[in-house]
Amino acid sequence: MVTAGIYMIARLHFLFDMSPETLRIVATVGACTALFAALIGLVQNDIKKVLAYSTVSQLGYMFLGVGVGAYSAGVFHVMTHAFFKACLFLGSGSVIHALSGEQDIQKMGGLRKAMPITFATFLVATLAIAGIPPLAGFFSKDEILWQAYSRGHTTLWIMGMITAGLTSFYMFRLFTLTFLGKERLTEHAKHHLHESPFNMTSVLIVLALLSAGAGFLGVPHALGGHNWFQGWLGIGEEVAHEGAEGLERNLAFLSAGWAAFMAIAATVIYLKFPGLPLAVSQKSGALYRLLREKFYVDEIYNFLIVRPIRSFSEHFLATEVDQGLIDGILVNGSARLVAWFGGLVSVLQGGLANNYVFYFLLGIGGFVFFMVVR
Repeated sequence: MVTAGIYMIARLHFLFDMSPETLRIVATVGACTALFAALIGLVQNDIKKVLAYSTVSQLGYMFLGVGVGAYSAGVFHVMTHAFFKACLFLGSGSVIHALSGEQDIQKMGGLRKAMPITFATFLVATLAIAGIPPLAGFFSKDEILWQAYSRGHTTLWIMGMITAGLTSFYMFRLFTLTFLGKERLTEHAKHHLHESPFNMTSVLIVLALLSAGAGFLGVPHALGGHNWFQGWLGIGEEVAHEGAEGLERNLAFLSAGWAAFMAIAATVIYLKFPGLPLAVSQKSGALYRLLREKFYVDEIYNFLIVRPIRSFSEHFLATEVDQGLIDGILVNGSARLVAWFGGLVSVLQGGLANNYVFYFLLGIGGFVFFMVVR
């Protein structure tokens, strides 16, 4: 469902190619979405929320790809992302299952020894989404960045590079706080801690293998491959870059190095200097609160959309329309009208034979009068 928009744009690429301005809007919205969600993911402590905002960010990457006209690169990232994000979400489920429902990564740590299979598969998927070569996320994400840069969208490329670094940082923050360092488990979670059963870990192993190897379906020419996925998909003819393979390789190395640096930085900070993030969050003040509260999107949406609609519903639709018009007039009103008319007619039904004879004669007289006048 969440990738339906990517499919629509790729499937209708021949229409979008006729409107470069529309594609530019798609790419800009995608880049902004990727950066926006990555910033939110930096400070979330719920393991599933981090992955949820990561998904939003990666969707932004996909829209950036199709928005710059690199349709096969965008769809390729849809495929690789499916493997490592499924592995991450199911891996988080394995962790939550092992900790008896605990989802706060600040109350985890040190799970590596107790959950070796979940640990290993989660690490592979984390490396993949961070864009560390030669795992799948590196090839698909790097292709999007290269296509954005080579097609002249330098600003969007910079935003994509920043997002790539942030992705690597918050994912290794999540990984480190969950599996490495000292245990911070509650007594209940510690008592319940165990590796998940084989019917859960076997799926993680398969997804981890796909997260590691799926990227080789789209290795670009600059890195010695043939980009089989692009040739198979056959949509959105990619721009030929004569003599630019050296630049593409350099940018790929830059992207990989940037992701690796941010991964190492996150691991070192949260392992060796665990008090540093707290100090930074306290000093940053309003900025940290802005990220923690997700840019107050929920509050703004509630204020502008939910509250006005609820107020309108409660004070007008519920009272005036539902109770006043529907219940008061249409339902109860029609019932009262029938009751009033029935009461009126019941006056004629007094049970006296003399009255009935009188009504009969009165009717006959009226009929005769009508016939005579006519």
